[in-house]
Order: sequence, then structure tokens, then C-alpha cells
Amino acid sequence: MAKTGKFSGLLHKADMAQRAERRRKARPPADGFWDRPPLINLLADFLMLFGILGLIYAGMLSLVRLPLFPVSQVVIASPLDQVTRTQIEYAVQHSLEGNFFTINLDNMRASFEKLPWVRHASVRRRWPDGIEVELEEHVAVARWQNAAGEMRLVNWQGEVFGAALGSHQGSLPLFGGPEGSASRVLAQYEEFRKLLAAISHSPRAVLLSPREAWQVRLDDGLVLELGRNQNNQSVADRLQRFVATYDALKPRVTTAINTIDMRYPNGFALRLAQAETGRARSGQSHTQGLPLTSRGNTGKGNT
Repeated sequence: MAKTGKFSGLLHKADMAQRAERRRKARPPADGFWDRPPLINLLADFLMLFGILGLIYAGMLSLVRLPLFPVSQVVIASPLDQVTRTQIEYAVQHSLEGNFFTINLDNMRASFEKLPWVRHASVRRRWPDGIEVELEEHVAVARWQNAAGEMRLVNWQGEVFGAALGSHQGSLPLFGGPEGSASRVLAQYEEFRKLLAAISHSPRAVLLSPREAWQVRLDDGLVLELGRNQNNQSVADRLQRFVATYDALKPRVTTAINTIDMRYPNGFALRLAQAETGRARSGQSHTQGLPLTSRGNTGKGNT
């Protein structure tokens, strides 16, 4: 009987152990976030660091907005010929907002570049209370007349800009052409100027028509019709032909002649000034053809 009771007790303990093992296996493992203290500690550290950085940023933002760092001077670091003091003051008044740290330099630069004679502006802070500005001015080399008859100016870069014409700008050469052609006209002007220097003349007007035909007016008022660039002959070739024959042509060119048509392949035609009046009355013009060689003209080229 004693052995039977002892055996029954062993069976009971074994059964209890098996039940406990089954309950332990059935329970899900403790792998949730809140069951991982290292992760909780890492999150707490991150939140604390984030809060400290936020407080530092807010403190610095409040500090720079205090009236402790005012901009007290704006220094123009480049010599100016066209931009006036009044224009500079106007640009500063419309862009100087904030203190030394908060002022928007891009807005200030844009305000200066809106001034008529300013091509480019560079703006930077100068410690402890200043703003330094460098201005690149347009250098006008010619007047520009668009299709609507509006007068503007052209700089050395071939850019058209709007500005008030000064007394000395009235003597600049006149350019004209389709929209966006100012750089081409400037390049052609330079080529024409070098060619005409051989006969002590200079171009006073260079015009490009919508059909790509070139016209040049010289400093003595003489107008040269050069036409268009072609494969067999460019407008520079025609002008060179005029220069080469200028000595022989000069005795024929008087105040009665105002235009020379160079659009002939091997010759040119002189147009009388009074022909303009006759054209207005009868719609006809009169020209005097002059051959470059003893063979004479071979026909007029395309315009």
C-alpha cells in the first residue's frame, strides 16, 4: 500500500509538471516593445535630446530677433557711373528688413538688380553690422530700336536693357532688328567697323530686317544696302567690295546720292536723294548703275 501511494504521488507530480510545461509553451513570448527596457531607455534618451535641441533652436531664434544686431550701414564696394545715390537708397529701403542675421540677401540683391543701369548685384554680410554690395553696371555701346519704335540700349554683352538716355548716349550708333537679334547685330557692327576703318569711316546705324537683310548708314549719312548673307557672298564681302572701290567711287558720291545698293553680284547702284521724293509721288525710284569692272553688272542679287 505504501509503495502504491508513493507511485501515485510521483505520477501526480509528473502530471503537474507536464501541465506547467504546456502552459509555459502556450504563453506568447515577451517580445513586445514595452517588454524591452533597452529600447525604452533609447527612446527616452532620443526624446530628451530632441527636446534640448528644440529649446536651443528656439532660444537662438529669439536671440537673433531681438534688436541687438541691427544693420547700421550698407556699403557700395564698386565705383558707379550711372546708378545714383537716390536709386541706391530706394533699393535699400525696399529690401532692408530684419537684422544682421535675418535679412534676406536674395531679396536685397533682386531689389538692386531692378535698377535700370544695374546688370548684376552681389550682396553679402559684413560683420558686425553692415551689408556690402557690389554692382556691375551696364556699359551702353549702342541704342536699340525695336519694331514698335521704342528706344532702348545695348551693352557690350549684346543684351538689350531699358534705361534713360543721357546726353552722351545720343551719339551712340543705332541698332535695329528682330527680337533677340541684338547680339548678332553687335557682332556684325564690330565687323563692319573694322572694314570701314580702312576708308576712315564708321557705321552710325546697323539694321537687320525681318528677312535677314542688312543695312548700314555711315557717319557721313551714306546708306549701304547689303542684303542677306548667301552661300556665294556674305554681307561682309559686299562691304569689302565697297571699301576696295571707295577711292574710285568717292568722286561720284555727292550730297545728291544718299544710298548705294550693294546687292548686285558684280556691281552696285547709286540711288539719288531726290528719287525718294519722286518715289513718294509716283511709286518709282531712279538709280544709276555702276559696274565694278569693264563687263558691267550681271544682275541684281536677292535681298
